[in-house]
Amino acid sequence: MPGNTFGNTFKISTFGESHGPAIGVVIDGCPAGLAIDEQFLQSELDRRRPGQSAIVTQRKEEDQAHILSGVFEGRSTGMPIAIVIYNADARSKDYSHIAESFRPSHADYTYHAKYGFRDYRGGGRSSARETAARVAAGAVAKMLLATLGVQVNAWVSQVGDIVLEKPYSELDLRLTESNPVRCPDPDTAARMEALIREVRKDGDTIGGVVNAVATGVPAGWGEPVFDRLHADLGKAILSINACKGFEYGSGFAGAAMRGSVHNDAFVQQDGRIVTATNHSGGIQGGISNGMDIYFRAAFKPVATIVPAQKSVDVHGEPVTVEGKGRHDPCVLPRAVPIVEAMTAIVLADHYLRSWSSRV
Repeated sequence: MPGNTFGNTFKISTFGESHGPAIGVVIDGCPAGLAIDEQFLQSELDRRRPGQSAIVTQRKEEDQAHILSGVFEGRSTGMPIAIVIYNADARSKDYSHIAESFRPSHADYTYHAKYGFRDYRGGGRSSARETAARVAAGAVAKMLLATLGVQVNAWVSQVGDIVLEKPYSELDLRLTESNPVRCPDPDTAARMEALIREVRKDGDTIGGVVNAVATGVPAGWGEPVFDRLHADLGKAILSINACKGFEYGSGFAGAAMRGSVHNDAFVQQDGRIVTATNHSGGIQGGISNGMDIYFRAAFKPVATIVPAQKSVDVHGEPVTVEGKGRHDPCVLPRAVPIVEAMTAIVLADHYLRSWSSRV
């Protein structure tokens, strides 16, 4: 089963299934000598873990990270860093009713069509449980980026039809962690939380949007032609479970603009070249230009709902599927640290690749 490895120089390979003994990640390419803050790593996993509030899945997992290799006396050795997270609260019996049935909008049918066999317990490898391994790797990438003054922040900007319209420059992103929705505007967050609770009470689910910004990225990161920085960011974000859309900079709004308005004029400011506007989203020609990199990612409603749905089984016979087990009514709050992690992994990768761009 290929497709479990991401990155070129800072490379990660994740392993494990939702209801297997453990999930984990092997990070290859992390430079030697990087201070590894295990408390920070654990705090990042705590942001993603299930059961952290009343508006997410109530599966109880501590998601304790165990570093098996690649770290000695608190620093990376340059060898592969292996991190394992043991599963402790899997309830496989909750999925016995779909052993031969295909849940609507899940990966059940496509995995069956591709492999002729699937782990139906919690979705197996297709489960969002796998993203805990990404967050662990993203924490290491963030540690590397922090040495360069690069920061990545994400937040929930939309749940259903409730939208936070303010640009990130007007937000205090330190407030993102102040509420369970992870929206940095308290009033909007309260309305979002109320909607999620209402949807959950109905046995339904709802989608939304996560915004992100990377600050401090210098000019020159990114590789032509097929490994453009925004292309790798798009692939990374779209690889997250339930993500259905990605746009950076002006995005689709740029399609309605004239070039005379959309072009970002270069100016000199405090001894460095910057742009007067940032419709480019910090990336031009697939390479960072030193401005903030910002983007939005759309997430669909979780496919598992309580009301009965019509489907078919592995024999093509009609069946009725009912949602059982513990599921998120909205993935957005837990998607925030995942979006940050994948963004950090891409940026760390392109930072290390930029070393070989000059003599």
